[in-house]
Amino acid sequence: MTGSSLRFRAIPLVLAAFVSLGARPANASETVAREAILMDFATGGILFEKDADKRIPPASMSKIMTAYLVYRRLAENRLALEDTFSVSENAWRKGGAKSGGSTMFLNPGERVKIADLLRSVVVQSGNDASIVLAEGLAQSERAFAEEMTALGKTLGLEDSNFINTTGWPDPDHHMTVRDLALLSVRLIRDFPEHYKVYAERSFTYNGIAQGNRNPLLYKDIGVDGIKTGHTQETGFSLTASAKRGERRLILVVTGLKSMNERSREAERLLEWGFREFNNYALLKAGETVAEAEVWLGEAAKVPLTIGADLTLTLPRAQRRDMKVKVGYQGPIPAPIAKGQRLAVLTVAVPGRAPMEFPLTAGESVDRLGLAGRLKTALKHILWGEAG
Repeated sequence: MTGSSLRFRAIPLVLAAFVSLGARPANASETVAREAILMDFATGGILFEKDADKRIPPASMSKIMTAYLVYRRLAENRLALEDTFSVSENAWRKGGAKSGGSTMFLNPGERVKIADLLRSVVVQSGNDASIVLAEGLAQSERAFAEEMTALGKTLGLEDSNFINTTGWPDPDHHMTVRDLALLSVRLIRDFPEHYKVYAERSFTYNGIAQGNRNPLLYKDIGVDGIKTGHTQETGFSLTASAKRGERRLILVVTGLKSMNERSREAERLLEWGFREFNNYALLKAGETVAEAEVWLGEAAKVPLTIGADLTLTLPRAQRRDMKVKVGYQGPIPAPIAKGQRLAVLTVAVPGRAPMEFPLTAGESVDRLGLAGRLKTALKHILWGEAG
C-alpha cells in the first residue's frame, strides 16, 4: 500500500429509498414565542428551536423537576405515596392563597399524603404543596432546590439552577427550554406510572376543585401533559407533550402575551411538527451498511456495521434531496478487530448540519502471513492491485 486515501461508498439503494428526505418548510421558521423548542421524544431530533439555550426564568415549569426528584425517591423506596408530611407555617405563608400564587389551600399543622401533594403539584401547580414536599424530604426548600440542581446535572441539564421548588422569581433561578424538553423526556421515560397524572384535568382536595392549567388538555390533539408557567417577567409559558400513534413530541414555548396566545401557538407548532415530520427507521443494530477494502488481510473486504438502531426524525417533504454516504481511510490495514471503529456514515439534509454516525468492523480480519504479504506486495508493484 503506497498510502491511504479517504474512500466514499454509496449505501444500498434500498436504504436510500428510506432516507431521501429534505429540509423543513420555511414557513415554520417563525414563532411569536420568545424562546421555543420542538423535540421528538423517541429520537431526540430537534424539529424547531429558537433561543433554545438562553437562560430563562422557568416559573412553575420548575415543578417538573420538583416532582421528578420526589418520583426518584419513591423509586428508591425511600418513601411511599401513603406517607404524610406536616404543613409548616412557612409553607402555608409562602405558598398559601395570600401569596398570590397557585395553592392547594393547605392549613398549618395539617398532615397531607405524598400522593395528594404530588397531584396538587402536577394538576394545581400548588406552591404550598411543593414547599411541604421539600421541607419533608430535605428539611428546607433551599436544601431541596440544591438537590434538584445536582440531579439536573446527572440528567444532562447543562444550564439549570434551582433556588426554590416553585419557580418563584429569583435572579439565580433559571433553566433553558432545551433543558425543559430534556427533563420532560426523562420524566415520561423514567416514571410512566406517575406521568399519567399529568393528563388529569382537575383535582379536588378538602372540597376545593381546581382545573389543570394546561390548555391543550382540553383539546383533542393528543396532549397528555405537562406544565404551564406564568410570571410578569416570563409571560405565559408551556411545556407540553403530545402523542399520536407511535410518535410523541415535546414542545416548550415561553414569553407569550396571554393564555389564549399560549394555547394557539403551542397547538400550531405541535400540529406543524406532526404534519411535516416523521420518524424513519434506517438501520438495525449490527446491520451491514457497506464494505471497506482491506490491505494485507486474509479477507479482501470487511463489513461496516452500525452499533445501534438508527432512527431519524426527518421532514416528509423534499425526500429526494437527502444524501447519504460512507467515508473511511482505506484500504484499511489488517489486522482488524471486530467492533473496531473504521468509518463514518454521513446523512446530509439541505439546510441542516450533516449528521454523522460511527461504523465498526462487523468481523475480525487477520493479517496475511509472510508469503501472502509478499505475494500481495508483488501484485501491487506489478499490476497496481490492492489486497
